[in-house]
Amino acid sequence: MEFRIHRTDKTPHSPETTPKNESWERQTLRDVLLEAYKEQRRARLWRNIWRGVGVFIFFSILMGAMQGGNSENTNGQNSLAAQSEHTAVIELSGVIGGDEFVNHVDILRDGMEAAYKNKHAKAIIIRANSPGGSPVVSNIAFQEIQRLKNLKKNIPVYVVMEDMCASGCYYIAAAADKIYADPSTLVGSIGVIGSSFDATGLMDKLGVKRRQRIAGNNKGMGDPFSPETSEQQAIWQQMLNQIHEEFIKAVRAGRGAKLKESENPDLFSGRVYTGIEGRKVGLVDDFGNVYSVARDVVKAEKLVDYTPQQDDFMRLLTRGLGAKVSTEINNWIHQIW
Repeated sequence: MEFRIHRTDKTPHSPETTPKNESWERQTLRDVLLEAYKEQRRARLWRNIWRGVGVFIFFSILMGAMQGGNSENTNGQNSLAAQSEHTAVIELSGVIGGDEFVNHVDILRDGMEAAYKNKHAKAIIIRANSPGGSPVVSNIAFQEIQRLKNLKKNIPVYVVMEDMCASGCYYIAAAADKIYADPSTLVGSIGVIGSSFDATGLMDKLGVKRRQRIAGNNKGMGDPFSPETSEQQAIWQQMLNQIHEEFIKAVRAGRGAKLKESENPDLFSGRVYTGIEGRKVGLVDDFGNVYSVARDVVKAEKLVDYTPQQDDFMRLLTRGLGAKVSTEINNWIHQIW
């Protein structure tokens, strides 16, 4: 007789005792860990790619700045054109003193000094295109140009105006030996302006009261939300008049007898003239552009740009991208590394 023994005890490791969902959980855990590992690899790969891109951009801009430093457009001294007779050109553009990354005084001074060091530079042309700006920066630039001119009297300094050379720009231009302009150039504006607005009437209508606490009666002078006294108006006008007098003094010192003041009572009124009118009143010597002046006046038609590139790479970066953007890029690079 055959007997078959059936086991009724079930060990923990037998298939019958394994929960149905145990293999699914194990597989899910394995998939999650595998996906996490793949994600780490992808993140590492992209981090390395962006590092490479950052390094490439950095060295591309750096090489561009270095090559620019040796080109004909930077200080001129290392260019082939500068090894023969030429006319040095220095750019004067934008709002005078209005860009924290551009020092117009340094540009003019460094450019002129570099041109003076090159025996092949026959004259200096300041290529001006500016609406004006800071009277302080303009006065410093005026004085520096005159100082350098006195050191190198054999090399003339000309200003050639383009679209506009008004206010602070003309302040600087007055230091030149001669001024040239296009007939349509806007020139002059020999005056000083200080502007604000008065919102006190609007505040009264809206029922808004200004709370301002000061130590010193004139500390809040110029605040558009506070009434202005007659004494404060007089103070403002006195300051503007003093600055205006300094402007007039510089123009007279630079232009001398060329100015036809007696015939033109509005000369220092802040009026803007065209190049045609400017020539009639003595603000402009003649018509011309950088090419005609270099060719016909200097007799050295080859132009070499002596405009300095300020602070090389970092200034190029901040001027090209803006201070805020360059800061973000800098932070981004630090995060990558």
